[in-house]
Amino acid sequence: METTIRHKGPHLGLLATLFMLLFITGLCFVISLTGVPPYYPGPWESASTILQYFHNQRDDVLMCAFFQFCSAIPLGIFTASVVSRMGFLGSNAAGKHIALFGGFTAAVNLILSSFLLWVMTVPELSAYDQVIHTLYYLVFIIGGVGYSVLLGLLIAGIAVTSLFMKTLPKWMAIAGIILALVGELSCLSMIFPKLLPLIPLIRFPGFIWLVLVGFKMPKSAR
Repeated sequence: METTIRHKGPHLGLLATLFMLLFITGLCFVISLTGVPPYYPGPWESASTILQYFHNQRDDVLMCAFFQFCSAIPLGIFTASVVSRMGFLGSNAAGKHIALFGGFTAAVNLILSSFLLWVMTVPELSAYDQVIHTLYYLVFIIGGVGYSVLLGLLIAGIAVTSLFMKTLPKWMAIAGIILALVGELSCLSMIFPKLLPLIPLIRFPGFIWLVLVGFKMPKSAR
């Protein structure tokens, strides 16, 4: 006689949605939808442009740092919960551990980059241009390339495991593998700056994919 049992844990879909909303809320303080300055400068901008932004937009940067730090919390809880769910559904493969590593370290990178952003808003440091400039590139590499590669590992671990276990629709699993590949390739932007668009290409579709996983992954097993 078969018995259906449910996995006990927080709702994956709500966690992924909260992560996405908090992260995007932080971005809203530092982007410009019209393309008119001021907006968060890219690494291709001149040193004077970067420094001027952080001197003049300290409050916006502070709010961005706050919300991005907050977004790391649901990402970490989502990671722990989705790995637990995969184990509950019967996965003994390495994929769930790869997802655990990717998700936790992506959350840590978000925390580190948001803390560094906060440091850049300290008024006493505003006179030290070289310090601000150095911290800017640390934020970029940790919260940009570092985060994207590790998010790709989280997605890869979930997608590949789900493809073999058939716990997600096949199209979702394949889309996840493609996203994960984009995430891993984004590390090449460290050598070839023209590949920087790979970072938002994994980040924003990755939000949607994780939300779909949260609502589609089975909650019960026989």
